[in-house]
Amino acid sequence: MPIARRRFLLAALLPVLTVGATGVLAVATGEQTSAEATQDRNPAAAVPASVTSGTVVQVVAHPDDDLFFMNPDLSRTLAAGTSLTTVYLTSGEADGRNEANGGAARDPEQPADRAHYAEARQNGIRSAYAQMATGDRTSPWKRSVIPTDGGGSAELDVLVARPEVHLVWLQLREARNPTAENPDSLRGLWNGKIPALGAQLSSGSPVKQPPAYTKDQVIQAIAGILARYRPTTIRMQDPTPGRYHDTGKYTDHQDHMYGARFVQAATAAYAERVADRPRFAVQNYLGYHNGSLPHALDPETAETKLGFLKTYAWLDHENYCGSPSGCGDRKVAGSPTGRNWAQSLRYARGDTSSWLTAGTPGRLWAFAALDGQMAVWTRQGHPDRWTGPALLPGTGIDPGASTARFPDGRIAVLATRTTLGPDYRREVVYAVQAAPDGPFGAWQVLGTPETADEDGTSAISTPSAAVSPDGLLTVYVRDSHRTLRARLQQPDGTFGPWQQLGGEDLQSDPVTATDAAGRRHVYATTAKTVVAWIQPAPGAPLAGPFPTNLPATTVPLTAVPEGAGIRLYFRRPDSGVVRTALATAGPGGKPQLSSIAEAGGRAGYGAVGVAGRLLSGRADTGTISTTGLGGPPAWTESKMLYAGAPAGILEQAGATTTAVLGLDAELHITTTPPTTPDPTQPPRTTWRRAVLPQT
Repeated sequence: MPIARRRFLLAALLPVLTVGATGVLAVATGEQTSAEATQDRNPAAAVPASVTSGTVVQVVAHPDDDLFFMNPDLSRTLAAGTSLTTVYLTSGEADGRNEANGGAARDPEQPADRAHYAEARQNGIRSAYAQMATGDRTSPWKRSVIPTDGGGSAELDVLVARPEVHLVWLQLREARNPTAENPDSLRGLWNGKIPALGAQLSSGSPVKQPPAYTKDQVIQAIAGILARYRPTTIRMQDPTPGRYHDTGKYTDHQDHMYGARFVQAATAAYAERVADRPRFAVQNYLGYHNGSLPHALDPETAETKLGFLKTYAWLDHENYCGSPSGCGDRKVAGSPTGRNWAQSLRYARGDTSSWLTAGTPGRLWAFAALDGQMAVWTRQGHPDRWTGPALLPGTGIDPGASTARFPDGRIAVLATRTTLGPDYRREVVYAVQAAPDGPFGAWQVLGTPETADEDGTSAISTPSAAVSPDGLLTVYVRDSHRTLRARLQQPDGTFGPWQQLGGEDLQSDPVTATDAAGRRHVYATTAKTVVAWIQPAPGAPLAGPFPTNLPATTVPLTAVPEGAGIRLYFRRPDSGVVRTALATAGPGGKPQLSSIAEAGGRAGYGAVGVAGRLLSGRADTGTISTTGLGGPPAWTESKMLYAGAPAGILEQAGATTTAVLGLDAELHITTTPPTTPDPTQPPRTTWRRAVLPQT
C-alpha cells in the first residue's frame, strides 16, 4: 500500500490525530511548504501554505444519504479536523421495520414502530460519525434540544471527544416512497399540496413536542441553522436529478430532490438576510443515479467508505449502544453498498474545469458561485497580484461556471440560474465584458431547452461555450433527455432557437475546444464511452455525434488544444487513475484517437485541471494534488481539501497557473515558472491563497 494511502486510512480510522495550531490535521507529504518554496524567489510571496480550513454544513434528506453520497468527502473533512455539521431533514422512518431482508443478512420479521426505527437510524449515524472522527464507534454524544427559526425544536447531538462535530435532526416526516405521489411529504409541502408537514420523533429524542412546519417555516428553520454555524461550504443533494425516460420516474428519491430545493431556498434566504457572515460556496452531490454509472472510487477508498456504512447498518448486531431500538439501520445490512452507490462519489454541479481563463496579455480571470452570486477574481501581471472576489449583481447563480474568450480579449462567463418562485426554473445565463479588462455587463438570459420543470425537473448541465473568429458565441448544454443542444448567436447579436445536435445517454457536462486549424470540437461522456462533434472545416456546422471508441470513464471530462488536435483527460473506473488521449479531426470531422496514456499512477476522483503539462485533481486522499504528463507516476499532494473542480492555464510566457476553491470559500493558486521541468522528477507545486486577508 502506498505511504500516502496508509496515512489517509490511519487518519480516518484512528482516534489519535496530529492537530496543528490552526486546528487542522497536517497531511505530511514530504513536500516543502509554500513559504519554503517561494522565499528564495520572491520574499513578498512567502506566505503560509494553503491548508484545509473553513466550516462545513451539509444538509441531507435522510440518515445515510451523507454516508452513501457525500463520502469520502465527509470522512476526509472529519479527518482534517474541520468544523462540520450535518442536518437531517426527515427521520427516515419508512415502514418502521428495522430488519434486514436481503443478501446474507436476513432478520426475523419485526413489528412496525417508526419511532424506534428512527432512533435506530440515529444510533447508526452517531456510531458511524464517531468511528470516522475518533476511530471508536462508541465514542459518546451529548444530546440536547435547540429552537429553530421555523418555530419548532430540533435535536442537536455533539460528539464529546470532537466538539466541532454536530448533528442536527429536524425529524420531519419522510415521503415513505422514492417516487410515488404522497402529499404528506417534502414534495407535497413544496408544491402546496399540504399547508404544513408534521414530524416523526425518534423514541429517544430529547425533543418531546413534535413540530409541524409550513413551507416557509422549513426554509426559515434551515436558514437559521446556517446562521448558527456560518458555513463557508454548504453541501447538499441534487435539486434537479431528472427522470428516466423509459419509466418517467425520478432518477433520485423525491425527498432528496425536494429536500435540496428547500436547502436552495434556505441558502438564498440566509445570504439575503444575514449580513455579518463569511462567504459560502455550495457543493451538490449526485444520488441514486450513481448506481447506473461506472464506479468512480478506487477499491481501497470504496472499502473504507463501505466500512462506515457497515457500522451504520449495525452489521455485527452487537448491542454495544445499549438502546432498545437497536444500534443501526438493519435495512442497510442486507446491502451495505446500497444499489451500487458505495463505490462512487460524484458532484451534480460544479465539476467543470473551464472557470479560469486569460484575457488580455498578462491578465487572468477566475469565477465561482459564492453566496448565490458569481464571484470574480482577476490577476494583472505579477503572479501575486490577485484581487477579488467581486460579486456580479444578480442572485440564484448555481455552482459551476464556464468561460469563453472573444478575439479582442473580452471574457464571457456562463452559468445556470435558478428561479425559486411558484414556477421552479433553471436557465442558462451569461455576462460579457463591454471592453477588454472592463467591467461585466448585466446577465443575459438564454433560457433553457426544457419546456417545464415537471417534464425533466430542469435537469440541464453547466453550459459550455465557444466563440467564432468573427466574435459570435455558441452555447452548448446537455438537456434532460441527455442529448446535446446548442444556441448560436446571429450577426445582429440575437440568438437563434435551441438546436438539437443529438447524442444519447450523455452524462457529463459538454466540453469544447478549438484545434490549431480552427476546427471546433465538442465532447461528452456517456455511461460507456465518449462521443464527439467536430467541424469538418473551420466555420462549418458541427458534424456528429461520432463514436470515439474510448472506454468508459468516471464521467467528468476535460478538453485542451494540443498540436493538431484536442487532448482529452478523464479517469479510469474502479481506479481513478487519470487517462488521456489525443483526438484529431479526420475526413468529414470524424475523430481519430491516439492510444490511451495514464498519468499520475494514483487513484482519485472528480474532474482534472490542465495547465500545459501540469495536471491537477483530487488524489485518493481528497487533497488537491498535481502531477506531470509524461513524467514519473507520482502526485505532489497539498494539505488542502477543496470544493468543485480545479482549473489551470498555460500562460503565454510558459508559466502555469492552477486554481481551486478551498472549503474556506477562498481562491487558492499554485504557479510554476516558465522553465522546462526535469521530466525525471514530479512537478513541485505549492498552494497559497490568491488574495491575502487585509491586516
